[in-house]
Amino acid sequence: MSSVDVKFELIWRRESTDMELASWTEHYEPTGGGTFDAQAHEYDQVAPAIDFAAGDQFVLRYSAVMATGPEAYIPNGDGALSRGRIPNITLPK
Repeated sequence: MSSVDVKFELIWRRESTDMELASWTEHYEPTGGGTFDAQAHEYDQVAPAIDFAAGDQFVLRYSAVMATGPEAYIPNGDGALSRGRIPNITLPK
């Protein structure tokens, strides 16, 4: 595993149009010791209110921007099995 910069984007998709509501980049380092335990992070992002309509989609997109090796960032799809939790978004009420 190698270090990596990951870009996160919150996107509002209506039909074939994507509107970026928020984006940020974070740097991750391997945990070492040959383990693949989750690295806990929580982010608060400011985004504009949207006029959501039936058929619209809310997308959390993440991509490696720069990695120092062929294996780097792995979203925590293992949840509690890797001492983490499944990525999620909490919207304001």
